[in-house]
Amino acid sequence: MPIHLYWGDDEAARNRAVEALIEQVTDPAWQSINLTRLDGTDPAQAAQALEEARTAPFGGGDRVVLLQRSPFCHQCPAELAERLEASLELVPEGCHLLLVSPNKPDARLRTTKALQKLVKGGQATEHSFSLPAVWDGAGQVELVARTARELGLALEPAAAEALAEAIGSDSARLASELEKLALYVGATATPGERPSGPAITAAAVAALVGSHATNALQVGDALLAGRPAEAIALVEALLTANEPALRIVATLTGQIRGWLWVSLLDRQGEQDVAAIAKAAGIGNPKRIYVMRKQIRGRSPGRFLALLGQLLEVEAALKRGSEAGDAFRDGFLLGGLGGESAPQGAWGSQ
Repeated sequence: MPIHLYWGDDEAARNRAVEALIEQVTDPAWQSINLTRLDGTDPAQAAQALEEARTAPFGGGDRVVLLQRSPFCHQCPAELAERLEASLELVPEGCHLLLVSPNKPDARLRTTKALQKLVKGGQATEHSFSLPAVWDGAGQVELVARTARELGLALEPAAAEALAEAIGSDSARLASELEKLALYVGATATPGERPSGPAITAAAVAALVGSHATNALQVGDALLAGRPAEAIALVEALLTANEPALRIVATLTGQIRGWLWVSLLDRQGEQDVAAIAKAAGIGNPKRIYVMRKQIRGRSPGRFLALLGQLLEVEAALKRGSEAGDAFRDGFLLGGLGGESAPQGAWGSQ
């Protein structure tokens, strides 16, 4: 199968799969000739990838042409699309064209349709590497378990849950922590092989990884409860862990906007959770039940005020303010307006 399509926002897992394929099919002695790494943001390099993919390998092993940030299933110029279609049937055996992108292929494009046709015919492979949503606890546990399997490590179920709570969807940090835990318990990370050696335990996670990490949704919960000082402390923990400030704002905005939609539709008497989820842009309708409990007794004005505060934070960040100062000023000095928080929660902290 000479053509491979890798996509998804789990960059760490994508990179592991890329390197595993390279290690599997190439001869290390001939890699300098048979391995080409290119960047698809440059149209000239994307075109070069198609040319090199039509060249048979030299010496031992197969040839791999790796195109990161591939444009072929996204905003692909017509000339490049034509070159791809002309090249698909000309990739020789022993040559692997590896197209990698963080985004899901656009199914409407003719280039995507051409590649999907090859996938269905067994002439190409497609692998997705998607991170679970920040609220998807089960998905995060599965991410931990899957990463451990990929690294060839045995993991107790309780350890998987503890790691999911501590790390969330940070796939790169997860792999790093698993490798440290393997050394701690005396196991060996053997990617691509069946787990062997002692299993990683919850006690090992508690000892090495430490206390549970913060995620942006916890910040939103603190704001909803009228505890700005706690929200600021949680944000500082996220910033210390190198979480981008604007990503925190984006996550909080999505969380609060979801609450606002649920609140508004509940007031209109809407009972269909699927309809509410669709209107709020929430993929899993089961979340609506949880959100209803969270926002019980709070008016839409509260959520509009919180969104206003986040807008102030975002504006301050984009004006160049220090991230910590922007969040502190937005959460403490922005004021709520609309429905007020519990007495003293915002003014006396």
